[in-house]
Amino acid sequence: MTDLSTLWEVGLPLAAGAGGLRYAQVRAPRVFWSVVGLPMAQVRFAMTYRSTMDVCGLTVQPSRLRAFLVRNVARRSDVQPVPPKIRRVRGSSTGMRVTLRLPAGLEPADVMGASERLRHAWGVHSVHVVAAKPGFVELRMTGYDVLRRVKMPRRRPSGLMTVPVALREDGTAFVRDYLKVPHALTLGANQSGKSMYQRNLIAGLARLSVALVGIDCKRGVEQQGYAPRLSALAVTPEEASGLLDALVGEMEDRFDLLSDYGAADLWGLPEEVRPVPVVVLVDEVAELFLVASKKDEERRDRMVMQMIRLGQMARAAGIYLEVCGQRFGSDLGKGATTLRAQLTGRVVHRVNDKQTADMGLGDIAPDAVMAVTAIPPDRPGVAVAGDTSGGWSRIRTPEMSADEAAAICAQFAHRTPDLPALAPYRPMVPAPAGSTGPTPLAKPTPATN
Repeated sequence: MTDLSTLWEVGLPLAAGAGGLRYAQVRAPRVFWSVVGLPMAQVRFAMTYRSTMDVCGLTVQPSRLRAFLVRNVARRSDVQPVPPKIRRVRGSSTGMRVTLRLPAGLEPADVMGASERLRHAWGVHSVHVVAAKPGFVELRMTGYDVLRRVKMPRRRPSGLMTVPVALREDGTAFVRDYLKVPHALTLGANQSGKSMYQRNLIAGLARLSVALVGIDCKRGVEQQGYAPRLSALAVTPEEASGLLDALVGEMEDRFDLLSDYGAADLWGLPEEVRPVPVVVLVDEVAELFLVASKKDEERRDRMVMQMIRLGQMARAAGIYLEVCGQRFGSDLGKGATTLRAQLTGRVVHRVNDKQTADMGLGDIAPDAVMAVTAIPPDRPGVAVAGDTSGGWSRIRTPEMSADEAAAICAQFAHRTPDLPALAPYRPMVPAPAGSTGPTPLAKPTPATN
């Protein structure tokens, strides 16, 4: 009886503690990692670093000078292979970062090729290798699946045209930077999370001093809620054709202004005369390519031509394209492939056919196509983001409802600039409940920064 009571007294706290840790690991992985996972990973890393580097083939033979010093100064007969030198180790709430100095004979690709073996050796969820500068790499380890429950980093990136949209699988923010990547293509099937990506993007853009222009040929069902923050909105192919013509006219006027001041782009102009940047949000781009009859072909060809012109030249004028759709392929008609070539940023969610994945990423990151086809349907918001360097990463956007995005647009309606060239397409704000007519828009700000 005494033995049973002793077992009960000792075993119950241990079981409760183990259960509590397991619960925290599942329900609060960030807390569990900070309290338990990170200290254990740091100890494991410190104790096994040299042996792990050796078995993973990430060591080199020492130089003749080093071998001479070991044998004649340190008086040691065995000369150990040289692993990368640890320069810095930092822990975070999502993982651990280690900066390594590569010895002569190793390159970042060697470490990247061993990332999966390093992950298993150190017991972390993932290891991503980033070339920091010549001779240095950074190991970005994550202690758990950060994409399972997205929580954006607290530190927001700074910049004139930067918007954090999603979380990368290495725990860093995926940032939409229009000065680096002016135009982008976002694809995804129904219920893939594409709309959530757009909402996060629009909510971030609404806070900036930019003009937002919407093209939503589904009668505005997606973008009508953002009307307080939109400087122009087209909800039919006919309106879209006229709005694209107006945007091209605005671009040409801005080129005249650049020529007058001898500036290479919008940001080279004096601030007092600089026009406001414009972000064009195109939803369901396939609707602009499809035609119902022969007479619609001329309008379709003109719209596609104007979009291609904007993609080729509008960056210098401060006009940026965000093109979204469920699918995108050469079967849409002439101009589809040419337009895609101008959209350097690519984000592809789960799609229904491999051709769309190929059109989205096949030309810039062929290895990422298989990653897109492997996205499970029960993880909306997960996508693969690629760039023209050939690199790619998995991302996931945090949940945001249409009402939340609309509320943010209404909150920042005072930032909506008035662009005279787009005035005929300025949307009306929906009337509040109980009123007899549409609510007038807030007084627009001048079309300068």
